[in-house]
Formats: sequence, structure tokens, C-alpha cells
Amino acid sequence: MRKRIAIFASGKGSNAENIIKYFKNNSLAEVVLVISNALNANVLLRAKHLDTQAVVITKEDLYHSETALQILKKEKIDWIILAGFLWIFPKTILDQYPNKVINIHPALLPKYGGKGMYGMYIHKAVVENREKETGITIHYVNEKYDEGKIIFQAKAEISATDTPESIAAKIHLLEQQHFPKVIEKLIITNESSPSLGGG
Repeated sequence: MRKRIAIFASGKGSNAENIIKYFKNNSLAEVVLVISNALNANVLLRAKHLDTQAVVITKEDLYHSETALQILKKEKIDWIILAGFLWIFPKTILDQYPNKVINIHPALLPKYGGKGMYGMYIHKAVVENREKETGITIHYVNEKYDEGKIIFQAKAEISATDTPESIAAKIHLLEQQHFPKVIEKLIITNESSPSLGGG
């Protein structure tokens, strides 16, 4: 039985699209649902074009009722992937999906993490601080921004001529290259050792 993945995203959805396509004809898993907290998010259009169900949730749905959790349960979701989702994730859902909620962050955590650190804000800070390298971090999600256990990191060198925009392009390539493969590996590992994945 293929595992069922839900992707939470707030913005353009390039990572979501990449993951949906990666698992389209995969015998291990499939993306069956995209959830966004933004009514006009481009990720909703991408999902539609890829024949993937998409729904919009409110803060009320996520934090003050069981609506979001009920949607996940109704769709028999096994894994939750955050791909540019900007809200803190609620304990009520995390408790139901131990070690099954994964996020990607466009920096080498623990550097440049926390509330407000996303997208170009990170890349501008990296340039201003004259960092020599940056990268991506894939990690488990907990109740705090960017503090869950690190699963995987990939690095990119920064040159003296790099701008926030050129760094963003480097990060995008790393995300596209690694994120689906890391998800796949996690699912395989979990299948062979279910006790490691929290059931």
C-alpha cells in the first residue's frame, strides 16, 4: 500500500510541485493532498494542474478546532511535509504524527532559524554577515520554529560576488535535488523499522 503524503505550503509551491511529480509514479508513496493557509497561494494552482487535491485552512482550523486534523485523518495521511509553510505547527497534529512531520529550511540550522527567518530574509542576512557557506536543512518538526531534530543538510559555497538572489537560486537547486529523495529515504527506513518512526 502506497503511503499517503500531505504537503503544507504557504507560497509559490515549487518544492510542493517537485515532490508531487517525484512521487507521481512511485510505488512507495504518493502526494494526495496540498494544504495552504493562503487563499491566493500559487501552490494551489500548481496542485490543481497536477490533479492533486488542495484545500485552504484558517488559523481557526489549525489551532482552535480539529478541522485540519480531521482533514488529514479523512484522507488517511501517513506523512506530512512542510514546504514553505510559515505557521508554527500545532501539538495536536504533531502528537498524532510522531516523527512523520518534516520541514525544509533554506539555511544551515541552527544558524538563521526562528520566527521571521524565511526566504529572502535569510539570504540577505547571510550576505550581510559575509558567510562563506549556506545550504538547506531538512528536519523533524516540533512546536518551535526550526528546532526539530536535523535529518539532512546540504551546503553551497558563497562567493564574494553572490547576492541574495543568486544565493536563493543555489538554495532552490539544493531543495529540488534533495528534498524528495530524503523524504523517500525516510519512508523506506520507517517501513523497514516501524518502531523508529513512532508507529
